[in-house]
Amino acid sequence: MQNMNPYVDELCARYPVLVTCREEIEKAIDLLKGTFTGGGKLLLCGNGGSASDAEHISGELMKGFNLRRPISQAEREKLASIAGEDIGAFLQGALPAIPLTGQIALSTAVANDNRGDMIFAQQVYGLGRPGDVLLGMSTSGNSANVIQAFHVAKLKGVSTILLTGSKGGKLAPIADIAIRVPADKVFQIQELHLPIYHAICLALEAEFFPS
Repeated sequence: MQNMNPYVDELCARYPVLVTCREEIEKAIDLLKGTFTGGGKLLLCGNGGSASDAEHISGELMKGFNLRRPISQAEREKLASIAGEDIGAFLQGALPAIPLTGQIALSTAVANDNRGDMIFAQQVYGLGRPGDVLLGMSTSGNSANVIQAFHVAKLKGVSTILLTGSKGGKLAPIADIAIRVPADKVFQIQELHLPIYHAICLALEAEFFPS
């Protein structure tokens, strides 16, 4: 594992309470580097505020976050020949990150026809491939739909990362990497999750889109 990641250094300097999570955060960064290098993708899930976080993370990875990420000149020229204009100037490099929280038709169909706690699991079954990663967020660590998604991830050869609170709940023992922030109240846990996933996204962007 690569140590002393500068983005994790900065994170821990700004949020000293997260020093206890440093090793797991760095493991998560290294796992995701390997996933994206190998052509894999990131799946994201959570409930309530964590569902918003899933969408947020996807937004940081699928377009420029802290860097511009221009596409290659060759791609721009090829695209211009197709489109008749330089629309490639308005595209940015992307890391494939799919939130499982916005598939309303599928999720409601699964909840109605099958079982309500299988909405994420069904999507992991359909989308997950060996080498992919599922990042699940659960402040309690006991979210039933995230638990089922993690079980299906294991079946499909998908690695799992958990963002949760200090107790870890039922999810921490079954996650490949469990980032347990030192807080117990829901809003405090969520407040600490945001700087962690921002640091992860910054580190990945710097790795794949160096200036």
